[in-house]
Amino acid sequence: MRAALVAAHRRVLIDRFLENAIEIDVDALSDGETTYIGAVMQHVEEAGVHSGDSSCVLPAPSLTPAVADEITQIVRRLGPALGVVGLLNVQLAVVGEEVFVLEVNPRASRTVPFASKATGVNLVAAACRLAGGEKMAELGLPPERPPRQFSVKAAVLPFSRFPGADPVLGPEMRSTGEVMATADDLPTALAKAERAAGRELPTAGRAFFSVRDADKAAAVPVAAALAGLGFELVATRGTARAFSRAGIEVEEVLKVTEAEGKDGTTVVDLIRRGRCVLVVNTPQGSGARTDGYLIREAAQIARVPCITTISGALAAVQAIANARRSDSCSLQERIAQTTGSPADAGRPGGEAS
Repeated sequence: MRAALVAAHRRVLIDRFLENAIEIDVDALSDGETTYIGAVMQHVEEAGVHSGDSSCVLPAPSLTPAVADEITQIVRRLGPALGVVGLLNVQLAVVGEEVFVLEVNPRASRTVPFASKATGVNLVAAACRLAGGEKMAELGLPPERPPRQFSVKAAVLPFSRFPGADPVLGPEMRSTGEVMATADDLPTALAKAERAAGRELPTAGRAFFSVRDADKAAAVPVAAALAGLGFELVATRGTARAFSRAGIEVEEVLKVTEAEGKDGTTVVDLIRRGRCVLVVNTPQGSGARTDGYLIREAAQIARVPCITTISGALAAVQAIANARRSDSCSLQERIAQTTGSPADAGRPGGEAS
């Protein structure tokens, strides 16, 4: 009864965390009556990682046609309902086939330059014309359609420049820049983006795993894929046992705290000696004395790629397995080849197909 009385007289915010959600970013234009969907992008890392630190893929590879259609319909309703004239950014989460709206921003977002370059539609120029009083029909924008090539926006992270910084990704934005890569297929685009961001993925060697209990089942297919590519696997006790039960050959290695008073090589020793080329470590806790922190710190010092989310690890494995060489060409040439439109659609006088 007391809760009901409080709710009747005050606003109450009820919050909950969506486990294993896919986060979606949509950049759109609105003239207050009509909404144009500029780009529907998917974050590589799961919802909960700040959008500025998460890699972003266009077009969104995991959406079913039904979910993609629901997302566009939601955005089309939000623009006019909020009276937006110009740019509109909507962040959503998808769990299974259910779509949740996280936030709506009646402004430009950091993904607008990426979306404009990937699609060839100058969203900023179009938004300025809308703000000046033109209507959507007057802009001559190309039909809404996902691009046929894949583009990836990856964050440039500063951890290697700050000794002692913990490279765990979370709700606090820590990136200092971004890079973009485009290719005919997603694994190649991912590999190019990671290389441009200074995190070139290895193609052979020894991969180390230490993941929290909640991630052990999801880490098994990642480890199996790496083993299938010829990587040797090492892992701490709990993770190694999970892999062994799944039939994956793995070498067990000591954590730093387990080695106290014992003889044996720890995972930090392996990383420092250059005997690991990839580290996958999902955090169990925080603080400078935890094993996870020491592992991630050693990886940063040794300049070894360190991945702290399972979704990021899965994307990396797909890139390692399937990335191909691609011909070098300008962004304008690639857009023209795949869409038939120049990269200035939306500008005054710009052509559109």
